[in-house]
Amino acid sequence: MRRNSHLTLVIAGFAAAVLLAVAGGLLLWGSTYVHNTVTNQLSAQQIYFPPQAAFAHPKAGTEITPNMIPSVSQYAGQQLLTGQQAEAYADHFIAQHITDMAGGKTYSQLSALSMAQPNNTQLAGLVATVFKGETLRSMLLNAYGWWKVSQITFIASLIAFGLAGLAFLAALAGLTLGKNPEIIHEVIDGTPVTHA
Repeated sequence: MRRNSHLTLVIAGFAAAVLLAVAGGLLLWGSTYVHNTVTNQLSAQQIYFPPQAAFAHPKAGTEITPNMIPSVSQYAGQQLLTGQQAEAYADHFIAQHITDMAGGKTYSQLSALSMAQPNNTQLAGLVATVFKGETLRSMLLNAYGWWKVSQITFIASLIAFGLAGLAFLAALAGLTLGKNPEIIHEVIDGTPVTHA
């Protein structure tokens, strides 16, 4: 009975190791797929950060503002290919220009003003520009979100592989220990008795 339960635990350990290894493989495949898809989609957009020279003299209201230095300047001259770059470009480059153009008003606020003034072509042009900027910003932040999912699934795959290794070693140890039955010594009525 005891040997059967020990064998059951060893088999369960090996089964857990196989299941965790399969889960790790699927998570790694998912991470790689999402990573490559995001990179390929961003690459196809051919978006580049301004060159290093553009960051030399940042000034409010120009292409490069002082608050872009810590977040955007690190990617100067690079093509936008990663989730981190997409987030920086969307939240610290495009968003700043939209805020400057719109005077801090949101697209919905500008759109309402434009509908109230249908003959104001300058305002209508601003609404169209802000809409395009917000659309691009939204797409880039979506890419950033999926990039994060890729990173999380990669970490989860490493954890699954690690747990699979531990389960395999535990099952192997259980199998090895199962070959050496425990010997119990006891004394019954003054006579030593050995049990395997």
